[in-house]
Amino acid sequence: MAEGKILAAVSGTSMTVTDRDVEELLASLGQRGKNYNSPEGRAALLEQLIQQKLLLLDATRNLYEREPEFKAQLARAKEELLFQYAVSKTISSVRVTDAEVKQYYDEHKDELVGEKTVHASHILVSDEEKANDILSQIRAGSISFEDAAKKYSSCPSAQDGGDLGEFGRGQMVPEFDDACFSMEEGEIRGPIRTQFGYHLIRLNGIREASQLRFEEIAGQIKEKLLAEKQQKAYQSKINQLKIQYPVDRY
Repeated sequence: MAEGKILAAVSGTSMTVTDRDVEELLASLGQRGKNYNSPEGRAALLEQLIQQKLLLLDATRNLYEREPEFKAQLARAKEELLFQYAVSKTISSVRVTDAEVKQYYDEHKDELVGEKTVHASHILVSDEEKANDILSQIRAGSISFEDAAKKYSSCPSAQDGGDLGEFGRGQMVPEFDDACFSMEEGEIRGPIRTQFGYHLIRLNGIREASQLRFEEIAGQIKEKLLAEKQQKAYQSKINQLKIQYPVDRY
């Protein structure tokens, strides 16, 4: 496999940084990597890698690896890595079958219930008097809720006619949350004051708590069962080791 194009070399030594090194560092950042996915971002990562090489070269030439404190840190790091590797070896053979997932679902259907959710739209303004005036216009039929949201609301949802989509209890600020979950479908209520201003709320729909379909929950069940099996495998290994290597407590 190609090692990549050399982008920098430190003081004529074999310590080089390649485009592949930059790409690997970018990939290791996960979600944060999107902030560096540009020519400027890659240049910043290249500089970071150059700095690492500079410090590494200096540490090598100053024989830091021979110092007792470094040797102690290296031993601790090796011990931690070896422990993590031993754990991964212990649980590596653990599997959860589709049949086990389905069996769990069938045996726990009554417990697997999705929460009640509501679908709401709102209009957010900074002034209570203005909110009441908009509400009067809507009730009089001189403007629709959606058009009023687009015209008056300061919330980004204005471009969607104030539509906030579907959400469960606790996902909005308390005052807004309490209003939505006490309204009837189609009801318009307000002004409701929150830390953001004054809201006019329309409840578009209610979805009552209902049993989750197998397809909705299968992935979570598999993760749960896998974690439980892995914990059992780990504890079983520990129990065996306690017999093999008796532990004296002081």
